[in-house]
Amino acid sequence: MADRNWKHVVIVGGGYVGLYTALRLQRTLRRELRDGSVRITLIDPQSYMTYQPFLPEAAAGNISPRHVVAPLRRVLPKVRILNGKVSKVHHEARTLTFEPAAGQSREIEYDVVVMAAGSISRTLPIPGLEDAAIGFKTVGEAIALRNRVLALLDRAESSDDEDVRRRALTFVVVGGGFAGIEALAELEDMTEDAIKYYPSIDKKDLRWVLIEASNRILPEVGPEMGEWTAEQLRERGIELKMETFLQSCEGGLVKTSDGDEFESATIVWTAGVKASPIVNSTDLPLDERGRIKTTTRLTVAGVKGAFAAGDIAGVPDVTNPGQYCAPNAQHAVRQSKVLGDNIAAYLRGEKLQDYRHKYAGSVAGLGLYRGVANVYGVKLRGFPAWFMHRTYHLSRVPTLNRKVRVVMDWTLSLFFKRETISLGEIEHPRDEFRAAAKSGPKR
Repeated sequence: MADRNWKHVVIVGGGYVGLYTALRLQRTLRRELRDGSVRITLIDPQSYMTYQPFLPEAAAGNISPRHVVAPLRRVLPKVRILNGKVSKVHHEARTLTFEPAAGQSREIEYDVVVMAAGSISRTLPIPGLEDAAIGFKTVGEAIALRNRVLALLDRAESSDDEDVRRRALTFVVVGGGFAGIEALAELEDMTEDAIKYYPSIDKKDLRWVLIEASNRILPEVGPEMGEWTAEQLRERGIELKMETFLQSCEGGLVKTSDGDEFESATIVWTAGVKASPIVNSTDLPLDERGRIKTTTRLTVAGVKGAFAAGDIAGVPDVTNPGQYCAPNAQHAVRQSKVLGDNIAAYLRGEKLQDYRHKYAGSVAGLGLYRGVANVYGVKLRGFPAWFMHRTYHLSRVPTLNRKVRVVMDWTLSLFFKRETISLGEIEHPRDEFRAAAKSGPKR
């Protein structure tokens, strides 16, 4: 490592943990950043952080997609942002390999590395899944899913072929956790509004199917509230296939373990997550679940100068001995505060503190004015739970700028109907130009 008189902190990942840790470091290391004795670099493929709990509302048109993301360079003026991916971390040598979107990869030296790359969708070797399904973890997926659902309403309205209509109006969500239930409920709520403008489509023509391998949904809100949610979804005409597995979906032909078989043009996969693949390209220790082995102080076990938190890390839950902190935003945001303070303490030679947070409970939105919550043992349903869901997550959205924009979106929706227009052409912006070029005169 080259001689230098400053310390380099590199944060791998710009999600919850990456952004909030960098925000904390901007404050706690203000003096060091000003005099140049510490420099911070954050590496992420995207130039923004996505607030994932609002993805269902963005998909349903309640919030503008641009308002659920925070621009890293604007929020972190004291941090150098590099867009690309980290392909290898060699902690023993204190270097990592950075691969930008274009150009040659290069080695970056560091004194402290923060592993905050989060998670990716956990998939299974199901025939057709890779080609037929879409995930629900990114703003791009949320926008694409919204456009797809609305475009399929257009397709059904414009066709007299019953098979075409049936396939277009059948929507499948796999996974009964937060992501799956909220995506399902918000999109179903959106289509109920949208079909008012489609004369040939009735609510009974829409088929919404949830496939869940266990015998319950929303386990985070407890058995009672989970069962209430299931009853509410059934009352809305949504099919819940419990203790059922997706066996295949080749070409959109869905086959389930209960013997059912049907065509669907929309299959959403939300059946769990796993740590970012970067964990397999480091010399850092992993736990039995393939996450970076982390201590209660958010340091990587057995090594110095390495920290980890969030979905990529196995953080012991000191309030529940023998268990790990759940991979959710509630822990990630709180871990980031302790993480930032511990990194500052490490650089200054001070004592590190343990991360301690007793799980407060969960809230989930089920469409406009509908929700479910179980917070500190207080169980709410309907409008009060929906209001709590919005209030809590609004408080967690980074920056006042984004908070105000989200509130403005919600306020406008009180007076005007939400937009139900598909802009699917943005996914293929050059198609029309190519068609024009092909039809033009030839030399």
